[in-house]
Amino acid sequence: MKFVFSYTLFFLFSVSTLQNCMNSTPTPTVPASLAPVSNSNYWYQGKAEISTFDVIQSRYGENRVAEQVNVFVTEDFSAKKQVKLDDAAAAGADRVPVLKLNAIRRFKTGIYDYSLMFSVFSPNQQALSHTLKTAWTVQDWCGQVFAQTNLEPDGSYRLRQFSYFETEGDTDQSFKPELLEDEIWTALRIDPSRFSKLGAVTVLPSTLYFRFQHKPFKVEKAQISIENGEKESVLHLAYTDIPRKLDIRFETAAPYRILGWEEADGGKLSSKGVLKKSILSDYWARHDNASAPLRDSLSLKF
Repeated sequence: MKFVFSYTLFFLFSVSTLQNCMNSTPTPTVPASLAPVSNSNYWYQGKAEISTFDVIQSRYGENRVAEQVNVFVTEDFSAKKQVKLDDAAAAGADRVPVLKLNAIRRFKTGIYDYSLMFSVFSPNQQALSHTLKTAWTVQDWCGQVFAQTNLEPDGSYRLRQFSYFETEGDTDQSFKPELLEDEIWTALRIDPSRFSKLGAVTVLPSTLYFRFQHKPFKVEKAQISIENGEKESVLHLAYTDIPRKLDIRFETAAPYRILGWEEADGGKLSSKGVLKKSILSDYWARHDNASAPLRDSLSLKF
């Protein structure tokens, strides 16, 4: 089974999506026939899902106490420009509804700290369609690195990296994997059954993997499967030629909330996350000082 990219399919699923940080207008009603069957009542109610995780993060050979925030929200995206639309109603066939994930991870290494963030923009439908765009940033006291992948019309990904470090430098490359590791997080939330019989697949590993392992970008062979449970299921991703594994735990029933993960490189733990709190909120409207106590509902430390 391979993921199929089709702009035509994107256009058929042009629907009104959730209000967000740049748009405070009420969320229009989405026709059930156009929204994902298993997720329509959940994703199109004018709120984002915000989840916090206690994380163990390995860095410089030691485990660090970390925290991650996952923000899942729908929005209208431009298929051509691959940016959020300012005027979705005027975009016509260029409008595609996406499920966006913003994941922020923070931890300290001795005297200084790290801030990681990755964003994924995936068509919010139950068709086997590729993610349109991903972005990664890594910031610490030494410098910062930014990387972005964009889906090209021929189905390949253009990957650009801009780095403070000489050995990494600024790069512009093209790859054609069947799957991005980073898109698994949104794809699971839309329809995990797409992974059930996928088996052998070519994958571009997580951008953070390349950054922390100081390796050049490369598509790798992998095996992917779903271990189904009554209440909790696990996605297993194991690479064939590099010693990397990723397991993601998620609720078996829709909306397939992520419960945690564990990744290992070279037989050693790279990171492990465990869900601690999850809420639905129109957080973009909660930016006043009076809303600060709402952070307590997420048990935020950083």
